[in-house]
Amino acid sequence: MGLFENKVGVIMGVANDRSIASGIAKFIHQEGGKIAYSHLPDESGRMEKRIRRVVDDLDPKLVAPCDVNKDSDIASFFLKVEEVFGKIDFFVHSVAFAPKEDIRCSTVDVSREGFRVALDSSCYSFIATARAAAKIMNDNGAILTMSYFGGEKVCAGYNLMGVAKAALECSVRYLAYDLGPRGIRVNSVSAGPIKTLAASAVGDFSQMLGLNAGIAPMGRTVTIEEVGRTSGFLLSDYSSGTTGENVHVDCGYNIMGNLGRAFERWNVEPTVTKGALD
Repeated sequence: MGLFENKVGVIMGVANDRSIASGIAKFIHQEGGKIAYSHLPDESGRMEKRIRRVVDDLDPKLVAPCDVNKDSDIASFFLKVEEVFGKIDFFVHSVAFAPKEDIRCSTVDVSREGFRVALDSSCYSFIATARAAAKIMNDNGAILTMSYFGGEKVCAGYNLMGVAKAALECSVRYLAYDLGPRGIRVNSVSAGPIKTLAASAVGDFSQMLGLNAGIAPMGRTVTIEEVGRTSGFLLSDYSSGTTGENVHVDCGYNIMGNLGRAFERWNVEPTVTKGALD
């Protein structure tokens, strides 16, 4: 019997087969779960076609549009979910966005509008969708969102998204407190850098991949399958005592206080600028 037998839920954020959300969806489906999916509204139907290319083999119970920046869309989407499932057991929010020009500039140069859009899309959307999901969620359910180490420490090139992820991780803790009396657990996964559609907007992303692989104790980056399995654990009854946590799936990169074995891997000798020790 699979971890998600007789369990149903919602996943937001599948864009293509390289999306972290698709890794989660595949694991949950493999373990017997039934899933409803959202996609960005698009009159041409291109967005729905794109997500269906990924999920049609996973027996989707609902594929419907939802703009997470609009309360009316969120209400309409979760009404459809309720009509299909009645109650749900889990909810995954894997959504983030900021204007490209406001990600690729220094944080000190971010525009007011870019900041608003990034925090609305990447943080408030989690609060708004979690609220809607909780209204139709069984007690002892689970909610999960996706973060990144740039929300804890400065990661060059991550810039404004780091600010948004810091707010997201703080929201996880407060929602865990709010929903705890119902036994609903709220957690986030901090995945190492993965070459996804969303990541392509981040400046110096190829450098982030190389740095992670060079510095991480395991000497590599993670896969969407690994993130999917850990996410599945956090959404399952096996993690019934875990809430308000930000769980790292990054081959140990986050534990490092210096470059570790990277110097020998890259055959680089650390040097001190002349006069720096004077």
